Amino acid sequence: MSQLVWFRTDLRTLDHPALHAAAEQGPVTAVFLLSPAQWQAHDEAAVKVDFWLRNLAALGKTLKSLGIPLLIRNAERWAQAPQVLLDLARELGIEHLHFNDEYGVNEAARDDAVAEAFDAAGLAAHRYLDQTLFAPGTVLTKSGGYFKVFGQFKKTCLARLETGLPAPLPAPGKQRKGPLQADESPSSVEGFVTPSLEVQRLWPAGEEAALQRLEAFIQEDLGDYHQARDIPSEPGTSQLSAYLNAGVLTPRQCLQAAVRANDGLLSGGMQGAATWITELLWREFYRHVLVGYPWVSRHQPFNRALTALPWRDDPEGLAAWQQGRTGIPLIDAAMRQLLQTGWMHNRMRMLTAMFLCKNLLIDWREGERWFMQHLIDGDLASNNGGWQWSASTGTDSVPYFRVFNPHTQALKIDARGDYVRTWVPELAELKGKAVHTPGGRYLTPLVDLGESRQRALATYRGMARKTDTKKPD
Repeated sequence: MSQLVWFRTDLRTLDHPALHAAAEQGPVTAVFLLSPAQWQAHDEAAVKVDFWLRNLAALGKTLKSLGIPLLIRNAERWAQAPQVLLDLARELGIEHLHFNDEYGVNEAARDDAVAEAFDAAGLAAHRYLDQTLFAPGTVLTKSGGYFKVFGQFKKTCLARLETGLPAPLPAPGKQRKGPLQADESPSSVEGFVTPSLEVQRLWPAGEEAALQRLEAFIQEDLGDYHQARDIPSEPGTSQLSAYLNAGVLTPRQCLQAAVRANDGLLSGGMQGAATWITELLWREFYRHVLVGYPWVSRHQPFNRALTALPWRDDPEGLAAWQQGRTGIPLIDAAMRQLLQTGWMHNRMRMLTAMFLCKNLLIDWREGERWFMQHLIDGDLASNNGGWQWSASTGTDSVPYFRVFNPHTQALKIDARGDYVRTWVPELAELKGKAVHTPGGRYLTPLVDLGESRQRALATYRGMARKTDTKKPD
């Protein structure tokens, strides 16, 4: 009996639970839904949509080599997905739909609607765990709730992983080619500008490219990751987040590779390996938070006591931050890197986020949206978690009184000034750390770092006092 596999942000054939299960039950047909209106509503970046489409084309070729046709259908918004998939299943005489679960309020509602529609039609929808190592709802506190503190979550996950790592699945075997012809994958969709070839070359598409990048990182950079990851001018991070976000690579593949390189150890051993495994678990944590505390998907702070924080209305300051014109060289370098490449170094994401939320006292949601609109690896769970961490409104977030000083940070992580000179070319002639204090040779800073820090502390303290007065005796 034929099976239908619905691909979304899982654009691969290796370690694909839905595809693997479907192929064991009968010949497979694959489908992908183009939903540009929904993508725009979710602020998906043009560079990310292009990456999806390029990986979709690569997936189509791989599936074709396995005898599996990939069909492309349109569902402008996800509300149309149940009917589009039902119509296709009926057209092909297929009774079983397979797909991997996705998280987030809208994604979960879409998937539930599809499953309900198939059930009502007397057809079957089969769902699989894929994006996380553990199903949300299965890693809980002793009282039965979702974790709010990462350290405790990590400890619980590591204890479970010590009993056995989740094993990546093989690709399905080749099936006999049927009469159905695959559709041509689109190279662009309306509403999303195709990025330059230069940017596309930074992110080659396909499973082979993803696995090569993983292997290169493991072999060349994993051992020093704990140190090199904080230097934005060095290629010390894995730069695998775009592949994980598009589902071209899985967390199981990454975890297996890291543990194998670390002599079978999850913690201990190489400090770089242990640190990277911790980063994989941060990614896991934020997905569990997304499910356990769904209001974070609805533009609400995790700490709802801080909902009424008096953010400043500063359109000019926001625009200056967005375009890399704050007058703070390190911050401007990072924001320009984002605009030019669709990616930003992780350390710089924290610094630019905290500068917006604390020094400019602008609502973190403005920054969260800007990042989603421009990042090739923009991820609802991780992006929201990171922004709320920086704004001190989230789970396990930095205390509100901790405010990173961009100048002090610059002297630590860009001591030679290489990062700033790369992305702020008007300062390229300044030597060494002088690039961080250009004076009148650069834009006037939007704020005084010390004064703006004190303003932020006073604002947060005031909110804390209001919250305390509302608590019952």
